[in-house]
Amino acid sequence: MRTRSADVQLAADYFHSYAVVGLLAVVGVLFVAVAFGAARLLRPVVPTPEKLLTYECGVDPVGEGWAHTQVRYYVYAFLYVIFAVDSIFLFPWATVFAAPGFGGATLVEMFIFLGFLAVGLLYAWKKGVLEWT
Repeated sequence: MRTRSADVQLAADYFHSYAVVGLLAVVGVLFVAVAFGAARLLRPVVPTPEKLLTYECGVDPVGEGWAHTQVRYYVYAFLYVIFAVDSIFLFPWATVFAAPGFGGATLVEMFIFLGFLAVGLLYAWKKGVLEWT
């Protein structure tokens, strides 16, 4: 049976490991704060009209800042993400499907998953989202 002093020593060792992590976090925050403070104190501050202009890829801004974008590009990006996630789920499924005892259950789960994706793709096709016009 452990004594009270052994329990106290065990708790002290436990909290000592957290103290090391906490000290490292404090040192990291201080390092960043000192670096930003030194950069602010040491940098030259000479604002000119050219420096205060909006910078976009080296081209002077022309016109107003409002631009219209086509929503259909977001739909294609969204469809890509859906099928990328689908492929990410298919690879681990293939390895589990080959394991003994998991064949039937994983096959049903994957068909349910692919069914949801097929319904979404069918909905997008019926709405005309997949036509590039």
